[in-house]
Amino acid sequence: MPTRRNFIKRTTIAGAAITSVPTFGFNILKKNKPTDTILGHGDYQYKVHNDWAQISSVRTPLLNCHEMEMDSKGRLIMIGDHPQNNVLIFDKSGKLLDYWGTAYPGGHGLTISNEGGEDFLFLADSGWYLNKTGKLIKHNGRVSKTTIDGKVLFDIGHPQTIGVYEPGLNYCPTEVAVGPNGDIYVADGYGQDFILQYNYKGEFIRKWGGHENEDSNYNLQNAHGIAIDYRDKNNPMVVCTSRNEQSFKWFTLEGTYVKTLKLPNMQVCRPVFDDTNLYAGVCWSQPKIGKTNWKDHTGFVTILQGDKVVSNPGGTSPEYKNGELQKSYQLENKPILHGHDVCVDEDKNLYICQWNANKTAPIKLERV
Repeated sequence: MPTRRNFIKRTTIAGAAITSVPTFGFNILKKNKPTDTILGHGDYQYKVHNDWAQISSVRTPLLNCHEMEMDSKGRLIMIGDHPQNNVLIFDKSGKLLDYWGTAYPGGHGLTISNEGGEDFLFLADSGWYLNKTGKLIKHNGRVSKTTIDGKVLFDIGHPQTIGVYEPGLNYCPTEVAVGPNGDIYVADGYGQDFILQYNYKGEFIRKWGGHENEDSNYNLQNAHGIAIDYRDKNNPMVVCTSRNEQSFKWFTLEGTYVKTLKLPNMQVCRPVFDDTNLYAGVCWSQPKIGKTNWKDHTGFVTILQGDKVVSNPGGTSPEYKNGELQKSYQLENKPILHGHDVCVDEDKNLYICQWNANKTAPIKLERV
């Protein structure tokens, strides 16, 4: 997979084949007319395909589309939080190949790890879910390692069970990253804002982040996303979202602070790496005049070459003054409502998962 370096561990788990799901007789979910809309700036411009996903509003209803990654066979695997289906698997034409899962009502984070040529999933349930009356309920979340078709290999439980959290502290993990040696990094983004590091067996190693550190560089405010930055092959680093600070923060694999990149007016989600670029959904921004709340549609997508923003699909053109990035804003016509995650295929097309987007499927941005 182009956005994750594979690590090799001995494993005896055999993968199960994905079966094709017929689509005849379905009502297509939120089918929109094709559009000639072009989003983005400079060398990173895209044609919008709102009707990319071919799914049924009856058999595979959606609530929020949280994250998506491409596996080693070129399939696009998405996690959401609808109680009837948590994981959906597409081909690049948008055809639904498989779907499964009801055990992750707060389905939020999905990371693919390739081990010895076989793909595995790390799923994060954030702990927020809708009950049967439509009310948001907070409970403690979970992280699971599964096969592609959903067989659970192990869970990483509440840190309280191993004495890492005091009793009563919420644990609401939002994202997982897998390091070059198989270490598992869990971002407790809706809980205590710690990064929890485990070995490949799920045994605890250390934690960092949280709040009220003597060195404020270690503080994380909504540690929503986490990834491994392999762009310097000799020095891979852990990158964490500090969404309320409109920032990404880099740490060594052992949790030592390295640097912060501020993105004014962009409350960014997971960092996604492809070649030398960093892509991220922007879940919220503020307008030039006035204020909005967290339910308002204010998001877009941002693309960086190195540490420089070069394009904002769905947002205004990035502007630098005296080397400092100025605030970016959502376009007035709101082509992207809430950018929650970005998946990049080998042709550099983007697939955008959105939170709070009127139960719509992911949209495709075709590189032009």
